[in-house]
Amino acid sequence: MPLGPWRKKNKSTKEHLVENEEVSGAHAGAGSLHKSTVNGAGLPPPPANLRPKLVFHTQLAHGSPTGRIEGFSNVKELYAKIAEAFNISPPEILFCTLNTHKIDMDKLLGGQIGLEDFIFAHIKGIKKEVEVYKSEDALGLTITDNGAGYAFIKRIKEGSVADGVKVICVGDHIECINGCNIVGTRHYEVARMLKDLPRDKSFTLKLVEPMKAFEMLEPRSKGAKPASDNKIGTGKGTLRLRSKGPATVEEEPTEFEEKAVKKVDDLLESYMGIRDTELAATMVEVGRDKKNPDEFAMALDETLGDFAFPDEFVFDVWGAIGDAKQGRF
Repeated sequence: MPLGPWRKKNKSTKEHLVENEEVSGAHAGAGSLHKSTVNGAGLPPPPANLRPKLVFHTQLAHGSPTGRIEGFSNVKELYAKIAEAFNISPPEILFCTLNTHKIDMDKLLGGQIGLEDFIFAHIKGIKKEVEVYKSEDALGLTITDNGAGYAFIKRIKEGSVADGVKVICVGDHIECINGCNIVGTRHYEVARMLKDLPRDKSFTLKLVEPMKAFEMLEPRSKGAKPASDNKIGTGKGTLRLRSKGPATVEEEPTEFEEKAVKKVDDLLESYMGIRDTELAATMVEVGRDKKNPDEFAMALDETLGDFAFPDEFVFDVWGAIGDAKQGRF
């Protein structure tokens, strides 16, 4: 179906399946991973109960002993395993970062987890309520979510309306807008709600900030990376969490994938006020082998129809993927 207002809108379910497999001698997955292909000997993979589980190390970002987690099958179960390890309630977890205890939005746990990554869980801290006067159409906020029902602030544009309200911080979970509880609302819907608020009027936000890390706590050295390097994963493989279908263990992203995903993520922020590397990676994967924008648009509707992307955005994403293929970044 070509681009245009008649493009259908399909519903899709957001679920990250993490299962269990063994690839190139690396133990991978958590749960019961299977592959659709057979191994090099032409035989099916061994039964799930005979395959080892991938074990991740984790800490609470504000300071805790180190815990070990395994056996999760989606993001919510991952949070439940972390909560069990530290005897807290799963809804206390706002989001997780990889290889740093800091509130670093470039290190968010998203669609990929390196096989040697260390997971830091940021839990709920101080609650706060703020009144904001919307003097401009754009607030200057970029919204993302944790995959388990919490939308939070990923970026604040310098000099924006939100930047002038110092109590609003990167990492804050948006709990209520004008008294309306939005827990469980997807990040793109929250961004739309904020954009649709009337100009030249005030509104209220209820926010929950992450509990602050102790200054003396340092990130685990093994698997940590320089601040200038935003690649996810330190091992030779990464665990790719997918919105549909089983998770897979893959090699580190290629240069094409890294550049294309970054560009598409930038376009998501520009058009929709959100950042979501998992969504960007899915769009790059969908568009990798499509021959024209209309074919790409149809594939997006089938895979991600609940987002209802504007046509101009779809064209720009198609162009970004093409530029990455040609090495024009």
